[in-house]
Amino acid sequence: MAQYFRTLPFFVVLLFAAAAATLIPSVYGVAVDDHASARVFFYSGLLVAVAAVLLGFATQARKRPETDQAYLISLMLSYVWLPAVLSVPMFEAVGNTRAINVYFDMVSALTTTGAPIFEPDRLADTVHLWRATVGWLGGLLIWVTAMAVLAPLNLGGFEVTSEARTGQMTPNSGQMRAAAPSERLRKQAATLAPIYAGLTATLALGLTVAGERPLVALIHAMSTLSTSGITVTGGLKQSGAGIAGEVMILIFFVFALTRRSFTSGIGSQARDILRRDREVRLAIFAVVVLSAVLFARHWLAAFEVNELADAEGAVGALWGSIFTVMSFLTTTGFVSESWAGAQSWSGLETSGLILVGVAIMGGGVATTAGGVKLLRVYALYKHGAREIERLVHPHSVAGAGRLGRRIRREGAFVAWIFFMLFLLSMAAVMLALTATGLPFEPALMLAVAALSTCGPLATVAGTEPTIYMALEDPAKIVLAAAMILGRMETLVLIAAFNPTFWRS
Repeated sequence: MAQYFRTLPFFVVLLFAAAAATLIPSVYGVAVDDHASARVFFYSGLLVAVAAVLLGFATQARKRPETDQAYLISLMLSYVWLPAVLSVPMFEAVGNTRAINVYFDMVSALTTTGAPIFEPDRLADTVHLWRATVGWLGGLLIWVTAMAVLAPLNLGGFEVTSEARTGQMTPNSGQMRAAAPSERLRKQAATLAPIYAGLTATLALGLTVAGERPLVALIHAMSTLSTSGITVTGGLKQSGAGIAGEVMILIFFVFALTRRSFTSGIGSQARDILRRDREVRLAIFAVVVLSAVLFARHWLAAFEVNELADAEGAVGALWGSIFTVMSFLTTTGFVSESWAGAQSWSGLETSGLILVGVAIMGGGVATTAGGVKLLRVYALYKHGAREIERLVHPHSVAGAGRLGRRIRREGAFVAWIFFMLFLLSMAAVMLALTATGLPFEPALMLAVAALSTCGPLATVAGTEPTIYMALEDPAKIVLAAAMILGRMETLVLIAAFNPTFWRS
């Protein structure tokens, strides 16, 4: 039996994981006397498990050589077919809805986008737990595959620092080349899954102590670690944890800023690594500067209206800016209960555009966050600073300290290519959305939200909130494809169609 599980194809392993995941809402449904939903999830999980066993036996005789390229393609296709499997129990549990809505919601959860298509009051707690579980497992999938599949192929942001070509293994990666992709996946899963689960449990316990219901605390903890932004209450304002809960969530945002936060262990050495990490420093710089701009602009607005707010309002506005900007930088999408006060304090009518900018910037490489990624932004910044320096000293020679020890010579060039591909993808998605009848502003917000995997952005950043349920079916299909593209990244898709990718 051990040999059976060891030789399973990647898609069969995902089916077994989906079947096991249905036990979580099933057990919870029994505990809260929601037996109808519990039966739906249990029988659906049993059906998926049987299908996985049969497919596992059917593929045992197919002994094909394992390649990283094949696993990458399998991962890309999994974001298309796996939501269809995951939507079966939810379709039965929700009732009175169409399959396209449930499939859209499962794509949104699995890609950790968290686009809210259903009103929170419409869904039972068991269904909310299922949505959060899918998002949480989607975050774990990114953690594992980023380190086991994307890193060896120098994709997903690793191409900025690697000396090998994008889509090819590093020439001196002997140990990495020796280990089969399936073996790397098992080792990374065994290493990262306990860390991921432990961090989630720790945050859930803290939120419960802060005043949230245990279920709400668990869902918000899952959503924070996976950066899905899924919530059972419609936002943090109604959660009951208050500012204390937001402080704890803010601390755990660090795991979406840099992979070194969960791969460097604990202790003084790990703290030194985080303190010197370029992604963390750039994220802190962006949050401080943008929050300071929103906070300081009040005095210009106050000069115009000739009134000043009290100290309590000032502190609340500053905290609302810090938390919300950091939340959208990590593409989580939680909004502070003080964000409305921060908007009023700044006097900016278009403060949501700041959230659009930080969502495009995104979080760290090999984390659950989406967007362009901080390391690529850092590479572009270092290259820009170097070019400005050459204007003053044309014949100067830059050393490793000037260019950054973690950035290779062509890193800025590759980062710029990805940034341009991101903008072209955004333009293409906007064009497709406007073809379905959407105006320019909603199309822009939806395109950025999907490609940056920050679904709540469309409901917060625009002048008017965008209701996902009100979209036409073609628009939902376009957004589902955009969410998958944003999760896998355009550069990965292009590398997969490169002939040299398959010869490496």
